[in-house]
Amino acid sequence: MSATAAGPDRIEVVDTAGVRLITFCRPEVRNAFDAALYAAVTASLRDARENDEVRAVVLTGRGAAFSSGQDLKEMVAIATGELGPGAGDGFRGLLDEVMTFDKPLLAAVHGVGLGLGLTLLGHVDLVLLEEGTRLRAPFAEMGVPPEAGSSVLLPERLGWPKAAAVLLAAEWLEADDAVAAGLALKVCPPGTVLDETMALARRIASYPGAGTQRIKQLMMAGRRDRVAAARGREEDAFAALFADPDTNPGASLATSLER
Repeated sequence: MSATAAGPDRIEVVDTAGVRLITFCRPEVRNAFDAALYAAVTASLRDARENDEVRAVVLTGRGAAFSSGQDLKEMVAIATGELGPGAGDGFRGLLDEVMTFDKPLLAAVHGVGLGLGLTLLGHVDLVLLEEGTRLRAPFAEMGVPPEAGSSVLLPERLGWPKAAAVLLAAEWLEADDAVAAGLALKVCPPGTVLDETMALARRIASYPGAGTQRIKQLMMAGRRDRVAAARGREEDAFAALFADPDTNPGASLATSLER
């Protein structure tokens, strides 16, 4: 077993029995993603993809939440141009990596998953939720388009009515509903979700790595172009909204930041 920490308040990485556990380590902001966290997770996933000793990866969050999504302070600064060109590359880089990640990817989710904490799960192969976990995509409330290809992935995974409730009405998705709708595999008793996810990952990692990697590649092949096209449309819609003074959602974002 090996463990490394990628900088303060970013991630912890533990490799054991062919499984890499990546823990988001910003509990003081419910594991919100800033540029440094994007970079750390992306780098660890890229290394796992290239490392023959790693045959499965588990994502989880430290503290009371899986992830509260994008760091809103940074998101507002990016949207207003305060951080300059390239400031959003961390978000795009992480999505590029998870979209092409060709080894089994699992998530042990507890507490809440907001924004990216939900949409990231559309790219995860096996999601296990702790009892009481709640997921939400607050994009409509914030006046911004969905992200991470979720305009395609959520209707595909949840079905149109449930996805419409999540994306258009910003409704909470309870753990049992996420399983029933097909976004997650199962609900685990309190305090057991990480252990159960790791046990499942170790079982997968015990199989021949080349075979499971080829299976994952075949599973992704049919949807990669659709998700890439959805991401392009979402980013275009985001840019168009901010470019038009009549639709610029800056005020909504600022209000969300104050909450």
